[in-house]
Amino acid sequence: MPVVTVVGGGLAGCEAAWQLAERGHQVRMVEMRPARSTPAHQTEQLAELVCTNSFKSDDPTNAHGLLKAEMRSLGSVLLAAAELSRVPAGTALAVDRAVFARHMTAAMDTHPRITLERREVTALPAGPAIVATGPLTSDALAAEIGKLLGDDGLAFYDSIAPIVASDSIDTEVAWFASRWGKGSGDDYLNCPLDRAQYEAFIRELRAADAYPGHDWENISYFEGCLPVEVMAERGQETLRFGPMKPIGLRNPRTGRDPYAVVQLRREDRAGQMWNIVGFQTRLRTGEQRRVFRMIPGLERAEFLRTGSIHRNTYLDFPGRLSPYGAPSARPDLIFAGQLTGVEGYTESAASGILAGLNLHRLVTGREPVVPPPTTMIGGLYRYLRTTDPASFQPMNSNFGLLDPLADRVRKKPEKRARLAERAMAELQDWCDAEGIHPVHSPAGAAA
Repeated sequence: MPVVTVVGGGLAGCEAAWQLAERGHQVRMVEMRPARSTPAHQTEQLAELVCTNSFKSDDPTNAHGLLKAEMRSLGSVLLAAAELSRVPAGTALAVDRAVFARHMTAAMDTHPRITLERREVTALPAGPAIVATGPLTSDALAAEIGKLLGDDGLAFYDSIAPIVASDSIDTEVAWFASRWGKGSGDDYLNCPLDRAQYEAFIRELRAADAYPGHDWENISYFEGCLPVEVMAERGQETLRFGPMKPIGLRNPRTGRDPYAVVQLRREDRAGQMWNIVGFQTRLRTGEQRRVFRMIPGLERAEFLRTGSIHRNTYLDFPGRLSPYGAPSARPDLIFAGQLTGVEGYTESAASGILAGLNLHRLVTGREPVVPPPTTMIGGLYRYLRTTDPASFQPMNSNFGLLDPLADRVRKKPEKRARLAERAMAELQDWCDAEGIHPVHSPAGAAA
């Protein structure tokens, strides 16, 4: 078998390299640090965590916990290292960052079939490879990826609005309608505000606490993706003439035009996830929930993803890549990690697992595969592939990504438990049908 290349020593790159090496491949792993660092990293260790030490919930009835359960069943090296460096955090999986990075680096360094090279990659590898270089991909490599994918194949600034669960929206208040009656009629939900509600909302929005941002995130905002709190600072009426404009949206319950409207756009075909249109924000998570729940109809909103704006590089996955993450011109070049548009540590790592598994299949003459959308990994990949490229934004794991249950379950804990049980059963069925056997996770690594 040919030597396979993994570019990037982050979470996705390490998971991909581990999957390939454990399946018998000689792996050339290339990481540019310390030859060239980034503004976000502090050490030369692989899989350095730069934002938080938490991998979020480990409870399988939580979306993040379910994703971890699926990863464990496929032999995740990240989760093995996390257990070795775990610190108390209730039901969350949190780690000592330095110890975790040492375990991950040791797992790669000591594997007999992984050769680690420390240099910057400025051209895409010629042979079978995985590119998992993350949101801070070097300018030279980003330019090469841009040449391969064509105009608009890369996005460089993340503009993310919150997403809420459909069953947490009060449809006795919000109503379905597109502006001026255009479209199918159920692509948008509209939350009306009267003058007093609008003015109270603007007052709290201006006073809310926002993340200050890292030095490497101090960018000039495009006018088309200003944070909603920045727009509010520009004037009392700015939002009412922007994303909250009521024009063309008469409230059928009152027969009158509201003073202002917040629109939610369908995020998935099943209508389980709804994007708050134009509400990209840098408000702290708790502040987003507090302030945005002032919007009529969203008082009990469940936030599947909170909003953010930060520097990022990610690909136009739905417009330019195959279901498993390769461009049509290079089916043996698979992209993984945050570069693909997944958001979060474990989501990035899970995409690395799938990329490694699929490159193995390609090299050994088999077709690439993606788990069914009843699983969290499969749901993420369905989102990446089927979202409208014009509105594509990075996504983290949430239950809205999964196919709904056949019967309606009103109690949320029961519903999530059943979704998790089904996901694990169908992931196992998928593995059995495709002849996929989990690799061994490292029992330990020198720290």
